[in-house]
Amino acid sequence: MPTTQSPRTLDERARLGSEFFDRRVKPTLRPEQDGQFVAIDVGTGDFEIDADDYAAVTRLLGRNPADDIWLVRVGFPTTCRMGSGR
Repeated sequence: MPTTQSPRTLDERARLGSEFFDRRVKPTLRPEQDGQFVAIDVGTGDFEIDADDYAAVTRLLGRNPADDIWLVRVGFPTTCRMGSGR
């Protein structure tokens, strides 16, 4: 796991992560991947897709330890939801 702090701000990571998702990931998605998690290394553009967010991040880090990972959930406006949603 990375031990250094990211040189990018959270806003910059969000912008880069969204750009990579729209440009490189979205065109490759299949309907059955709706609801799965996409871990994106915003420094390299590498990504992993999995139904388990931890598995996606772990595989990505296994290939290239990175400090700038952005997590997206396919088909959802946010990665996770807190509270009852009422």
